[in-house]
Amino acid sequence: MLHVTVVEGPPTDIQYFSDEDLAHRLTDHDVETIREIFKTPLTGSYNWDYENANAKIRRLYELGKRFNWNVELDVNWNQPFPAEEAPSAEGPEGFASHPKWAALTPEQRVEFSKRSNAQTLSQFLHGEQGALLVASQLVSCAPTHDAKLYAASQTFDEARHVEVFHRYLMERCRMIYPINPNLKFLLDKVLTDPRWDLKFIGMQILIEGLALAAFQTIHQSTRDPLLRDIVGLVMRDEGRHVAFGVNYLEDWIKALPQDQIEERAQFAYEACVVMRNRLVSTTVAEEFGFTREEALEINDASQGGKAFRTFLFERMIPNLKRIGLLTDKIRPKFEELGVLQFEDLKHDGAIDWATLEAPLVAGDHVIAA
Repeated sequence: MLHVTVVEGPPTDIQYFSDEDLAHRLTDHDVETIREIFKTPLTGSYNWDYENANAKIRRLYELGKRFNWNVELDVNWNQPFPAEEAPSAEGPEGFASHPKWAALTPEQRVEFSKRSNAQTLSQFLHGEQGALLVASQLVSCAPTHDAKLYAASQTFDEARHVEVFHRYLMERCRMIYPINPNLKFLLDKVLTDPRWDLKFIGMQILIEGLALAAFQTIHQSTRDPLLRDIVGLVMRDEGRHVAFGVNYLEDWIKALPQDQIEERAQFAYEACVVMRNRLVSTTVAEEFGFTREEALEINDASQGGKAFRTFLFERMIPNLKRIGLLTDKIRPKFEELGVLQFEDLKHDGAIDWATLEAPLVAGDHVIAA
């Protein structure tokens, strides 16, 4: 039986999964659906020409069909990883030198690492649901036939990402943390804005850029081969999504009146501030006796935190410049963030076709070539 509960905001408690919960997935059982309603003045359009007007977008669409991996069939869920081991080889970087860390038992330290991993992956799950919703909106409101086709393929990609992270969190982590309020703020802004191009900017350039930075950090640090495979597969999809956004927006932004360009540049800047300063979670650290201020200070000084911010802006700033949102008016604000040194690095408008068309591999298994 389906039970539907409508709530005013997202849950704030951690959701835990037992062996009994996992067994219920294979049987008929009561399901509790929790819905939060949002409204958007979305304006859609038909396209009656059905023409292939953009060769790059169509090629990306074809790659999406070609590398359409299956969560159930193409991921080896039986890869072992000891339950008593921490998911990252280094553990929670920066905390080990703090006096409060010395007071934790070895078991508590492992649990700290496991919960940190679950908290991060939970944000991936929630972010991918947001991406799923935005991509589905783009099918209606994208102004050209090519873009509608690609948005449709991206919608299925995002559904697959929600599925794969949900399963990993249920089976490997056995818990799901609530969404970070600042990530929720970004998703709400993109989902409820009536302007289709702001949805493109918010999702394809900013949130997908954030995801790629986070995935790259996890891919380099995790000890779990299953998680490494999952993140590698998702990164390939996300690389196509960002390339689509840059190539599609490049000409459109340049054709807008300057005041509208500045509005979008300001939105991009404000989103970057949120992603740089306010997406750090202190929830797990506070569960183990650290204050919020201590956790923020440790993260800011850690090599992992610095690497994440570098990955984030190395990709995002060149893309914003390419599509015309590093305007003379907004540049000083980005300069204050200390990220303009990345502006002349490679952008995703120059698509690395060799990488995107390389065989798709999980572990030692070739999925598609």
